[in-house]
Amino acid sequence: MRHLIIRGLSWLAALIIGGVYGAAATIAHSFTLGPVPVGMILGAIACAALLIALRALTGDRWAALAAGFGMMAVILMISQRGPGGSIVVPDTPLGNIWMYAAAGIVVLVVAWPDLSRLRALSSPAVPEDRTPHAS
Repeated sequence: MRHLIIRGLSWLAALIIGGVYGAAATIAHSFTLGPVPVGMILGAIACAALLIALRALTGDRWAALAAGFGMMAVILMISQRGPGGSIVVPDTPLGNIWMYAAAGIVVLVVAWPDLSRLRALSSPAVPEDRTPHAS
């Protein structure tokens, strides 16, 4: 039971952290230097790094999915017209690319196969120590 509670709390933490990363990257996505969308590139790198780190460190695709859900929920929430009429993600090609890129990153990281099991199956078995033990 205790293991289940700890796992649930870690998913909740991943959800919140994913939301923070999604908000920061969405706010910064429109920053450009000339024709280069620097904000979108850095935001995509940051979001991908968070998801990859969660997946690699926890060994749990559900933690990465929780963070990705937090990211996408915040991105969709702040993309709507606010009560004052402000829009963080305007309906421009850059805004649309950001929405699809963020979703694609989440899908790619969560759906990536777990290669650790393949490595374990393909590694040769370690032979037992056959030296006689002193009695």
